[in-house]
Amino acid sequence: MLVSTPIGNLGDLPPRARDALAAADLILCEDTRRTARLLGASGVRGTLQAFHEHNEDARIEPVLGRLQRGDRVVLVSDAGTPLVSDPGFRLVRAAIAAGLPVSGIPGAHAATLALVLSGLPPLPYLAGGFLPPRPAARRAALTKLRAIERAGLSATLVWYEAPHRLLDTLTDLAELLGPERPAAVARELTKRFEEVRRGSLGALAAHFAAVPARGEITLVVGPPGDKETEPPDIDEQLRTLLETHTVRDAAAIVAGAAGLPRKTVYARALQLSR
Repeated sequence: MLVSTPIGNLGDLPPRARDALAAADLILCEDTRRTARLLGASGVRGTLQAFHEHNEDARIEPVLGRLQRGDRVVLVSDAGTPLVSDPGFRLVRAAIAAGLPVSGIPGAHAATLALVLSGLPPLPYLAGGFLPPRPAARRAALTKLRAIERAGLSATLVWYEAPHRLLDTLTDLAELLGPERPAAVARELTKRFEEVRRGSLGALAAHFAAVPARGEITLVVGPPGDKETEPPDIDEQLRTLLETHTVRDAAAIVAGAAGLPRKTVYARALQLSR
């Protein structure tokens, strides 16, 4: 069973989630110390086992064996809904393939809460987890996204971000998506120092350049406006993509998004790569 846990305020644990944790024969969790605090605050005792990205593959077969024997196994993440930017997908896929029932108890989700508090259009939205931490890869991902927007995508965008990378990410977003693009930075949601700061990407970058961010952060960026019809900078897109893609792949991405002949864009990409 997949059980959602609070993203900050321990009082947000649903009654059904508490009952499931209390009845579990085994609780799989990212950090046993953190989950132990949640259990203690909820008056629950349980058998905990670490389950994270470094040991997930090794844990799958033993967990499937326990499920097949009829044990009640609960999977939680450190905070929020399991599998969303957290481990567990491979285990769930293996359980489904083995014909085992998989159920869940809904609850807190930082991306959804940040979205509804942002004041930006809630639908459609695209949640992308974490952007690449390295600058070149992050800029390449955002360049590809901007090309897709120019091809017709119009959605509110949601990402998680680490506080020490927030300013660099906001700076890249302002440059590649536009400094006037509306956005919101949600910080420490449901906790004592909760803050949702709304403004343009440029204004948010300026704010966090002066006031370093702290805590857990969810970043929400509004969809492109109707007036954003300027022609794409093909060379800039190609230069950014060539940092992390082959000439052929970079040309294919830009040509498809801009509606240009692939051979023409490939020839330009080849020139730039030299």
